[in-house]
Amino acid sequence: MSRRTSDDAQSAPLQKPVEQLLGELRPKLHRYCARMTGSVVDGEDVVQETMLKAIEAARAGAPILNPEGWLFSIAHHAALDFLRRRAREEARHSSEDLDMIAAAPKPIEDREIAAASLRTFMLLPASQRSSVILSDVLGYSLQEICEFAGGSVPAVKAALQRGRARLRALAAEADDAPAPTLAEPERTRLKTYVDRFNAHDFDAVRAMLAEDVRLEIVNRVRLDGKTSVAPYFSNYAARPHWRFLPGFVDRRPAMLVYDADDPDQRLKYFVLLAWAGERVVGIRDFVFARYAMDGAELAVMD
Repeated sequence: MSRRTSDDAQSAPLQKPVEQLLGELRPKLHRYCARMTGSVVDGEDVVQETMLKAIEAARAGAPILNPEGWLFSIAHHAALDFLRRRAREEARHSSEDLDMIAAAPKPIEDREIAAASLRTFMLLPASQRSSVILSDVLGYSLQEICEFAGGSVPAVKAALQRGRARLRALAAEADDAPAPTLAEPERTRLKTYVDRFNAHDFDAVRAMLAEDVRLEIVNRVRLDGKTSVAPYFSNYAARPHWRFLPGFVDRRPAMLVYDADDPDQRLKYFVLLAWAGERVVGIRDFVFARYAMDGAELAVMD
């Protein structure tokens, strides 16, 4: 990754519009935020908060020395703020020996670390989690991690070694978390919605919407109200190859989407639904944010 000299950086403007930079880095930012929060959905919330903060800061006209580092620093602090608000933050500063040297990379084990589940990452303290994600998942150097998240190189080395060791130990343990389930009538409600979607009975689907329903097509648009949201279903009517399954994303009820024309019929993306009684009050469609599938915990409802 290129570096400007300090003299150049003092006066260097942002080389790309911040919106373009955010678009290019959004999947990478999401990989980080999802693992910091333990959820691809919560990770997207933090990415959106990062974008708002970055756009606001860029409009203020402050000099930006290293745009990518600047964005990851915003994302890092936004993730920590999110964890505080969720009252699940672990200690940012641990008692590691700052003189400890990080263990030498072990390619096979480090690939296993990168593939660890989001729930497993959440078992690490935030400082260890951040260091391991930035190093072993995203490939940044120790110096870059210091720039993004703060702290010294010895502290990052210590957090990285402890985090790697803990993740390797966790990988050897059985995952005994019970499969996600839904009680009745929530289960029937979700299956009915999905069945109507697959049947392209969109009049019946619209009948399930609340008057004040909110639609977010992630990374594209937000619409409020049943009248505004209604045309959304016409787009799916014109794309009969998309098929839907009731299931779970990070243990949250969702529609899982696959392409019937794909021989493998692999899940491509998902749609989250929020309910109030028998009415849908929120639709969050990730068709244009498929990066959120990376690391998602997916389960098809029986």
